[in-house]
Amino acid sequence: MSPIVRVVVGAVVLLAITGVALTLAGVRAHRAVAIAALRAAAQLTLVALALRGVFAAPLAVVAVIAVMFSVVVWTAWGRLRGHADALRSVAVSCGAGAAVAIGVIVGLPVLTRDVRTLVAVSGIVLGGTMTAATLTGRRIADGLRLRRPEVEAWLSLGATPRQAVRDIARGAVFEALVPALDQTRTVGLVSLPGAFVGALLGGVSAATAARFQIVVLVGLLCAEAITATILAHLIGAPAVLPD
Repeated sequence: MSPIVRVVVGAVVLLAITGVALTLAGVRAHRAVAIAALRAAAQLTLVALALRGVFAAPLAVVAVIAVMFSVVVWTAWGRLRGHADALRSVAVSCGAGAAVAIGVIVGLPVLTRDVRTLVAVSGIVLGGTMTAATLTGRRIADGLRLRRPEVEAWLSLGATPRQAVRDIARGAVFEALVPALDQTRTVGLVSLPGAFVGALLGGVSAATAARFQIVVLVGLLCAEAITATILAHLIGAPAVLPD
């Protein structure tokens, strides 16, 4: 059996089990799961083909990172359209978080300074900023709805919108960092992250893979903290409260 056939069979079996679990739970998400899996397969195939050209022509990495960033901003913005000026806020916060983390990792350089490292680190860090932005924005929106009387009370006492929402914004930033914090705390004990496993499968030593993963995890914390903080500041002083 060829590797491609084994992958297809394994994926189909896993999707079937996922469908059974969702059916037992009464959750109608079968279509979403199937579409997500098909999109992942198609997108990764295209990326694999594109990266061949990128590695052969290093300047093309600029276009690859630009596409990654555009998708990150578009996806996060789609989740946060309820906030005023959400597109600009997401672009600024994700851009700042990714630029600092990637700049330090590649610019010092903490890891090897080559196209492969830049693409790998950029993809991981940009994905982290997308998650942080989405979680921060959603937590702030939920907080404004659930704690509306509290916010209105602060406003009636003369507080500015930013002061009235400050506690909600702080909580949103912390909640956005929880996944990255938990992953960093439990790495090696509960799970082996993809970067570590990928490096091992690529043939590097366990020590080298561990160094790469440590840098990636700390870089994610840096990028997500910056992203969440800036986004909370940009959308944390709403002129109008949600209904």
